[in-house]
Amino acid sequence: MRQNNQTAVEFRDVTFSRDRRPLVSNLNFSICQGEALVLLGRSGSGKTTTMKLINRLFTPTQGEVLFAGTPTTQWDEIKLRRKIGYVIQETGLFPHFTVERNVGLVPTLEGWKSKQIKMRVYELLQLVGLDPGKFAGRYPHELSGGQRQRVGVARALAADPPMLLMDEPFGALDPITRLEIQQEFRRLQQELGKTVVFVTHDIQEAFVLASRIGLMYNGELIVLGTKDEFMRSQHPESLAFLECLRSIQERL
Repeated sequence: MRQNNQTAVEFRDVTFSRDRRPLVSNLNFSICQGEALVLLGRSGSGKTTTMKLINRLFTPTQGEVLFAGTPTTQWDEIKLRRKIGYVIQETGLFPHFTVERNVGLVPTLEGWKSKQIKMRVYELLQLVGLDPGKFAGRYPHELSGGQRQRVGVARALAADPPMLLMDEPFGALDPITRLEIQQEFRRLQQELGKTVVFVTHDIQEAFVLASRIGLMYNGELIVLGTKDEFMRSQHPESLAFLECLRSIQERL
């Protein structure tokens, strides 16, 4: 994966509370440009909350999150979010828009010319493995789950943002399609060199996709490191996930 030592995002003493209850606490870490950071954890561990602090869907109660060296609170929210592609499990595609119009939405909002948008849409559909001649004119209900996820990834990439946030995007897919799209996305991320933050509760998925894994537990980041470093962790929560991984592998 093309990665450098420049910082894309930095969390400085970040806590986010709701109704006086902290959902995440004392987050201090950096995300390097070009890396694929997987936030791993059980439901309710704080991983999605952490991710949403990056694109200012949430604002820190304490501390600050910096994107490209500037606190997110100093960014115009719309400009910030257009620099950050966002992919969720249900893709969020507009059902009354064709695939072409869905993928070209952000470039259209950015004022790109129609010919430029069409070229970009066709390029991206090819990139995610969908033949533009077959799929550009289709509607989301005419696609399989895996195809909709590919369109969601293409839409997130449309305006060439430097960063992608992905919130359990492949969780609803069947196991075979899920593995195929995981491997395809890993290839895509390596090829494009995008900074990616990927949320999952699946340890297998984390090991397929991550350059580093951040393990969340009770709203705190308790382990942050490469896959090899994660495997050496003695924290009870990381040991529980590794035991789960071993159990899966033994059944194969």
